[in-house]
Amino acid sequence: MSAVLESRDFGSEGMGVELLARHPEAGQLLTPAAIAFLAGLHRRFDAARQALLKARRERQAFFDAGGLPDFRTDTAAIRAAEWRVAPLPAALLDRRVEITGPTDPKMVINALNSGASCYMADFEDSTAPTWTNLLAGQRALRDAVAGTLEFTAPASNGSPGKHYALLPYAQQAVLLVRPRGWHLDEKHVLVDGERMSASLFDLGLFAFHNSDVLAAKDRGPYFYLPKLQSMEEAQLWDEVLAHIETALKLPTGQLKVTVLIETLPAAFEMDEILHALRGRIVGLNCGRWDYVFSYIKTFRAHRDKVLPERAQVTMTQPFLRAYSELLIQTCHRRGAHAMGGMAAQIPISGDEAANEAALAKVRADKLREVTAGHDGTWVAHPALIPLAREIFDARMPGPNQHGVRREEVIVTRGDLLKPSLGTISRAGFENNVEVCVRYLAAWLDGNGCVPIHWLMEDAATAEIARTQLWQWMHTDGLHLDDGSEVDLALFERALINLPSRLGDRTRLPGGSRINEAIGMLDRLTHADTLEEFLTLPAYARLD
Repeated sequence: MSAVLESRDFGSEGMGVELLARHPEAGQLLTPAAIAFLAGLHRRFDAARQALLKARRERQAFFDAGGLPDFRTDTAAIRAAEWRVAPLPAALLDRRVEITGPTDPKMVINALNSGASCYMADFEDSTAPTWTNLLAGQRALRDAVAGTLEFTAPASNGSPGKHYALLPYAQQAVLLVRPRGWHLDEKHVLVDGERMSASLFDLGLFAFHNSDVLAAKDRGPYFYLPKLQSMEEAQLWDEVLAHIETALKLPTGQLKVTVLIETLPAAFEMDEILHALRGRIVGLNCGRWDYVFSYIKTFRAHRDKVLPERAQVTMTQPFLRAYSELLIQTCHRRGAHAMGGMAAQIPISGDEAANEAALAKVRADKLREVTAGHDGTWVAHPALIPLAREIFDARMPGPNQHGVRREEVIVTRGDLLKPSLGTISRAGFENNVEVCVRYLAAWLDGNGCVPIHWLMEDAATAEIARTQLWQWMHTDGLHLDDGSEVDLALFERALINLPSRLGDRTRLPGGSRINEAIGMLDRLTHADTLEEFLTLPAYARLD
């Protein structure tokens, strides 16, 4: 229902802007000046965004018809030339351990106080973008930048709620913010009758309120840019950031970015993406879970590219190892950081053997990354920070490993496209169904980051589960490792049996929306065409 705030004066430059939801914090964040600034971003850049999204659809149609990604011939000169990105800021020279998570006040405080080198405040994969979550997150980050953020947890069992406050600024992790991707709209904000880009809303509002304070502290602002697919998408971001610097009277290049290489097409354009953003980019990141999701989605119509169950698609698989090593080689040649990927494990309480097994996986993964030449890594839980730091400290005595050039690495088109070898077990199949339903139910309930079976699941990992189910259902001749046929009957039985497996729903995040999530997954899996993103149809159900 429209709740346009007609009583507020947005000024002449804010005319044509409608806010379709109310929130107590809206007046403090969406001031007339902020609204005018956001409207200017939309009017200047949304047509280019829409053109790039159209190019994505055309590219996917090419893949669906049997085409394959490849290195571009029209940009060969960029790859061959010797050039480097702009010097990195002092605050981002050492990024050996980064923690990621949503933007609620408690998470923001805990992440900034966690002992990590950096904290990526995430409006994308770990935030369900309700209007309340978005504005509360922007307010929490603004207060954190100002040094005033505090939070008191609700009291329980007669005990007073725990109070959370920030450590002194020098002891805090460096803040980076990840906006939502180019493909997403912000349905609560209309500009001239059109939904605003979620990317421009998230990044623009944060930059508007915090750039002057962060610039004065020599802390950016710094951003992570998600789900890019091409050099042209990076160029659009560069134009947006340059416009913001001019509008907010910041020095050229003040806004710094790290780009997540989490789509298969982008893996073929790493040099080009660095070049497009060379005045402000500080690194690329191996966004492994989204990358696996993108591989499945890109090759949804390719029978020879079907992946095994998710647990077997690890970074030791040849196509993922090739992607990681090419990223390291490319970044270090250009003077940029090559950031490693996420450890999704969380501590397992009450089971020492299981907890040690989980930590052993984290150790092996982080040892692989630092040995390969990565300059830092991600964790999802504060308890993993000491372990990741210990491994990087032992093998990376300096602030980074830019000197590890990996010149021996030769990655071909075939290396990046080679599918994984493996199987689909009944447990792996049913786990995909459970993870997707439980995560979607929690997301619909406003929670975008959910622990399931001692893994921190977010939209990227849920997308792997969903797209694998769709591809398996739409590929003839697949079988489980016990010989059972992988078909819609198997899927339907898993859905029917899931409620009894879950038990008491009241103990689960979003438990009241399990049936809704089951219905959505059922429709999406039966559909003739793979839905581009799970969050697109689900967003219509959010407040």
